[in-house]
Amino acid sequence: MSLQQIIPRDMLSSGALIGVAVSGGADSVFLLHALAELGRAACVLHVNHKLRGAESDADEAFVRALAARLNLPVAVAEIPVAAGNIEQEARRARYDFFTQQIAAGFCDAVATGHTLDDQAETIFSRFLRGAGTAGLSGIRPTNRNGVIRPILHLRRTDIRASLTEREMEWRDDSSNLDTSFERNRIRLELMPQLGPALPEILASTAEWARGEEDYWTAEIARLAPALLQQNGEVILIHMKALLAHPVAVQRRLLRRAIEILRGGLRSIDFRHIEAIRALTHSLEGSGRLQLPDLDIFRSFDWLRFAPLGFDSRLERDFEVELTIPGKVTIPERGLFMELELTTGADVYNKQENVLDWWRCAGSLTLRNWRPGDSLRLPGKSGAEKIKSLFQEYRIPLWERRSWPVIAEGSSIVWTRQFGPAAEFAAGPDSGQVLLIREDRESNGRFQTSNDVTGISGSVKEGL
Repeated sequence: MSLQQIIPRDMLSSGALIGVAVSGGADSVFLLHALAELGRAACVLHVNHKLRGAESDADEAFVRALAARLNLPVAVAEIPVAAGNIEQEARRARYDFFTQQIAAGFCDAVATGHTLDDQAETIFSRFLRGAGTAGLSGIRPTNRNGVIRPILHLRRTDIRASLTEREMEWRDDSSNLDTSFERNRIRLELMPQLGPALPEILASTAEWARGEEDYWTAEIARLAPALLQQNGEVILIHMKALLAHPVAVQRRLLRRAIEILRGGLRSIDFRHIEAIRALTHSLEGSGRLQLPDLDIFRSFDWLRFAPLGFDSRLERDFEVELTIPGKVTIPERGLFMELELTTGADVYNKQENVLDWWRCAGSLTLRNWRPGDSLRLPGKSGAEKIKSLFQEYRIPLWERRSWPVIAEGSSIVWTRQFGPAAEFAAGPDSGQVLLIREDRESNGRFQTSNDVTGISGSVKEGL
C-alpha cells in the first residue's frame, strides 16, 4: 500500500496546514507518516488524559519522539477526564483541544486516524441504541469544525500490516482490551460473531445513510424558516402546519427545533420525538413534557420549545405607571409600547387601541393580567372575565403570563388584542384620543393591534 496514494486528494485543501491528531496507536501513526510523506503534515497534536498512569505518559513520550524524528512541531495537552461517561468526556476534551489549535492558527484543519472499522463500530453501537438514519450516517469524512478523516476507508488490519512491512512502531492501548467499555465489547465480542464482511456492510450502510441525510438537511433547511418561529430562546410551531407534512418531515422538524435550542441532539432519541408528536395528536387543548434541558408546552394549536425553567425566571406580576404621552419598554417581558395623544375626528370604536382621553380621569398603570380581571367590551351588555376571553380567542397559556392590561385604579381600561373597555372606548365624537401602539416584533416598528389580526399576531408577543 503506497502511503501517498491512500489519502483522498479532494480532502486536502491546497496550502492548508494540517495538524495530525496522534495518540500513538497504529492508525494515527500510519496517518502521520502518510501525510508527512505527502508534505502535508504541519504539526502533531496529542492529548494525555492521564487515564493509564505511566502508560499514558509513555504514549506522550512516544508521540513527542516521533514528531521530533519527522521534524514536526508538537502540541501536547494534559486533560484529565471529568466524571461521567469516560469515553464521551475524553472525546469531547480532545475535540475542544483540536478546535482551540485551529482557532489559534496552529493549523487550518486537524486530521484524525478513524478507520473503516471505527465507522462500523460506531454504526453498530448506534443501531443498538435505536438511532435513525441520522445516527446511522456514522462518522463523516469531514465536519464543519475543521476535522478531517483521511483514512476512513481503510481497514485496521491493512494499516497494521503496512506499518509492520515498513518496520514502523506504534503503541497499543491496553484499555482497548477492557470489555467493561461498550465499544470494546462491540469490537471484541459482538461483531466477530457476525462474520468478517460485517464492517464493510456497515460502512456501506453509513455511506447510504449519509446521502439520505444530506438530502434531508437541505430539505429541512428549506422548510424550517416558515415552520419554526424562533424568538430568542423560544421556538413556536403551529401544529396544523406541522401535521400537514408527512411523518418523516414532522420528526425532522421537531429534531431541528431541539437542535437549535440545545445546540445538539445528545441524549435525544426516538421516544422523545414520538412523545412530542403524541402531544400534537392529543384531543385535549394543552399538554406539557420535559426533555433533557427542554420544556415542551402545547396550548391550543401551538407547540412551544423553551429551556427548562424559562417561565420561572421572572416574577409573575409587574406594574409600571405610564407617562402620557410617552414610551414604555420592558424587554424581559417582550413589551415595547408607545402612547400618543391625538385628535379623534376619524376614530371609531372598532379601533382596538384607541381610548377617549377625556374619560381617563386618573393615572394609568401598565401591568400584567391577573386572575379576576374583567372588562365590558363595546357592544356587550355585561363584563367578561379576561380569562374567558383567553379561551375564546385561543390565546396560548404561556402568552397569558405577561399579557398586558392598562388599568385606572381597579378598573381595566384596555388590554392587548381585546381592546378598550366600553366606558373608555373612543368614538367618532371623541375630541382627544389616546393611541396605543405595540411593537409586536421588537423591531422598532410600532403597530396598533388591529394591524395584526388573529392568533398569528399574538403568539409573537411577550416571549
